[in-house]
Amino acid sequence: MDFVLPPPPVASVAVAGDSRRFAVRRIFCVGRNYAEHAREMGHDPNAEPPFFFTKPADALVESGATIPYPPATADLHHEAELVVALGAGGSFVPEDGAEALIWGYAAGNDLTRRDVQAEAKAARRPWDMAKGFDRSAVVGALRPASLGRPEGRIRCSVAGRLTQAALLSDMIWPVPAIISHLSRLVELAPGDLVFTGTPAGVGPIARGETCTVEIDGLPPAVVTVG
Repeated sequence: MDFVLPPPPVASVAVAGDSRRFAVRRIFCVGRNYAEHAREMGHDPNAEPPFFFTKPADALVESGATIPYPPATADLHHEAELVVALGAGGSFVPEDGAEALIWGYAAGNDLTRRDVQAEAKAARRPWDMAKGFDRSAVVGALRPASLGRPEGRIRCSVAGRLTQAALLSDMIWPVPAIISHLSRLVELAPGDLVFTGTPAGVGPIARGETCTVEIDGLPPAVVTVG
C-alpha cells in the first residue's frame, strides 16, 4: 500500500523484563474515580456515573524521560493513576468478563494543564487541550496481568515530597466496572490503554522537578520537567 506521507511510528509502552513492546492504539482516561479527589475538584463523588476523556496515543512518555515544560500553561499538574492495558476488546462487555480483556498493568501520570482546564470549565467548553497535549501521558513499564492484579497503595512524589497517597481499593468504580462501562460507549480493542483515575492531592510540577508515581508491585512512572 502506498501513502502520500510516511505512516507515523507506532506508539508503544515498555514491558517489564521483556525486549518486546506493547503497541498502543488509543488512550482512555476516567475522571474523578476517587472520592476525595472528586471533592477537592468541587464535585459530589456519589452524583454521577463514570465519565471519560481521551489522549492521543503519541502523547505517551516513557518512564525516565525528561520533557519540556508544556506551552500555554503556568500550572502543570500531576495525576497519579493505575493504567490498564487491554489485550482483547469488545462491546457491551459484562463486568464479570472485563478482567479477561486485560493484558497488563502499569503506573501512569495523567499530566494536566490545570489553568487551561479551569478556563474551559468556566466557559463550558471542552477541555481536550488541558489533557490531550503533547507528552501528557507518562506510563511506566507494563507488568503482565498473568503475574497478578496489583493491590495496595498508589503514591506520587514531586522532588521527593509525597503529594498523593491512597489505596487502589479506594476507587469508586473498580477496574472491571470501568472497562464494562467504557465498552458500552465505544468498541474496545487490543492496544487500548485505560487510565483509571487519580486520588486526592493533585498539584503542580515546577520546571526542573522530577515526579514519580509508584504502585505496589509495578515499575514506577518517572518524569522530569525540563
